[in-house]
Parts: sequence; structure tokens; C-alpha cells
Amino acid sequence: MSEHQLSLQVNGEPLRVTVDSRRTLLDLLREQLGLTGTKKGCDHGQCGACTVLLDGRRVNSCLVLAVVCESAEVTTIEGLGTPEELHPMQAAFVDCDGLQCGYCTPGQICSAVGMLDEAQRGVPSFVTPSLLDDAGPLDDAEIRERMSGNLCRCGAYTNIVDAIRSQLQ
Repeated sequence: MSEHQLSLQVNGEPLRVTVDSRRTLLDLLREQLGLTGTKKGCDHGQCGACTVLLDGRRVNSCLVLAVVCESAEVTTIEGLGTPEELHPMQAAFVDCDGLQCGYCTPGQICSAVGMLDEAQRGVPSFVTPSLLDDAGPLDDAEIRERMSGNLCRCGAYTNIVDAIRSQLQ
């Protein structure tokens, strides 16, 4: 077993932890740091339940080795808002009823926050009409494509799209 000292920032808090070189970011967050909002779904990067923001970009934390997060900034659902002061996307999911069982919700919300940032920076998706022109506002097809890596077994997709659309400027 090979252990490494790792310095990173999680939800704005600087941390220094010892991690096994084989430990995923997901397992570091849940098992070592006690941040259980990030869910372990498939553990293969196929469901999106473990989505977090790594240096502002959404990633499936089950596919990222913790050791590559040296000096990184990780934001989990716990770091987006508090029960007293929800992040606007969290509030939108509540207002639009964008959840049912709630298991996928933390990953959906983190992904939605990252997805809106990607779109604002001009990162195209598979269904973006043109790579050369301003794509204009995100329509439902764009939102659905950009969120396609996050599965909801309850089928709350329509309300999830509504929640995301409510956050567009």
C-alpha cells in the first residue's frame, strides 16, 4: 500500500490528508472526510450520482484518483449552500420539484452548476447548432444533452430541466 500526503481545498476549507494512492476522490470525500452528500451510484462513471466540481469543472468523482487532486479545489453539494441559505440551483430544484427520492439530486445539482458555467464559457455540446456562432440561449435539447451523464431512476427529468431553465439569465 502506497500512501501520499495530499493538500487540497474542499468546500473552501484547506486540508492536508493522507490517502492511499488507489483511493478515489469519491471515497476520500465520503469515507475519510464524512461528506456523504456525494453519492456512490454505479462506481463506474455511468450514473453521475458522484458528480462534484473539481477546480470549477464537473467530474465523476468515482473516476478520479484522490492523489491527482493535489492543490485542487473540490466543491461538493455541501459546499454549494447551507440549509439556511441554499445555492440558487438548490433552491430551483426545490421550487421546481426537480427531485423525488433525492439520491441523484446532489450530483444533478453539482452537474447543473458546472454545466451552466460550461455553456456560459461557450463550451459546445453534441447538439449545439454551430461551433462558430453564438449558440444563443440554452434550449431544452441543449440542457438535456449537457445533463445526459446524470441519471435519475425516478424520472424527474422534466422538472430538472425546468429547474435549470429557471436559472438562465
